[in-house]
Order: sequence, then structure tokens, then C-alpha cells
Amino acid sequence: MAASVAKGASLSHISRESSDIRRLANFYKEIFGFEEIESPDFVEFKVIWLNLASVQIHLIERNPSSRLPEGPWSATSPVADPSHLPRGHHICFSVSNFESVVRALKEKEIKIFERSLPDGKVKQVFFFDPDGNGLEIGSLAPEK
Repeated sequence: MAASVAKGASLSHISRESSDIRRLANFYKEIFGFEEIESPDFVEFKVIWLNLASVQIHLIERNPSSRLPEGPWSATSPVADPSHLPRGHHICFSVSNFESVVRALKEKEIKIFERSLPDGKVKQVFFFDPDGNGLEIGSLAPEK
């Protein structure tokens, strides 16, 4: 196997651009337990940085003059059906209280799609954040 160009690489953060970073921050805090951490005070745009264990999400105020789509739901043909997410772009979080999280998503009237891995050992639920970004929650695999 060829040596990698980047040495000691690790995931630093995931960024999400949004026209309402406060709404998105509140969603990730309420659903996953992210906490706000110190973030830089950029002059030209606002940011909110969130942290959960070793995962950071950087929420960045959308640039209104950008030609980038705001999110999946702003596409020409948005797909708001979470059953497409197992084969689409999404971020997955593993939890130890899978069933109670699924109940909470249903109580919040968040449209979900449930399935399991083929061996049945890991349950999965797929859904969208308020900006239409795909998310998955997986049950922790039983210990062997």
C-alpha cells in the first residue's frame, strides 16, 4: 500500500452553512447534546462552533451572494424523503439510547426512516436537520 501524503490526519470539524445558524445550533444541541464552544469573531460573517466529545460542527452564516445552494432542500428538485438517505450524503452519530431518541424525534414530528444493518445488530434512523442536511443515528453494536 502506498504511503499517504498527509501524515497524522484526523477529522477536525464538519461545517454547515446556514441562513439561520442559531436555529441550527439549537437543533444540534437539543437532539445530540452538542455544546457551544468559543468561536472566532469574524468581521464579515457570524459563526457558531459546537463540540460533542471529539466531533466539532462549525455553523457558518450563509453568504447571500454565493452561488452555492443553501442546502439540499434549496436544490431545484429537493428530496425531503429520509428513506433516500441510506445511500445519500449524511452524517452518522452512534447512541446508547437509540429507542428513546427515536421516540423523541417522533414526538418532535421529525420525519424519519428506520432500518437495521443486514445482520440486524445495529438499528438505524435517518432524518434531516432544519436545513435539509442528512443525518443518521445508529444504535451502538452489542458488545461481543
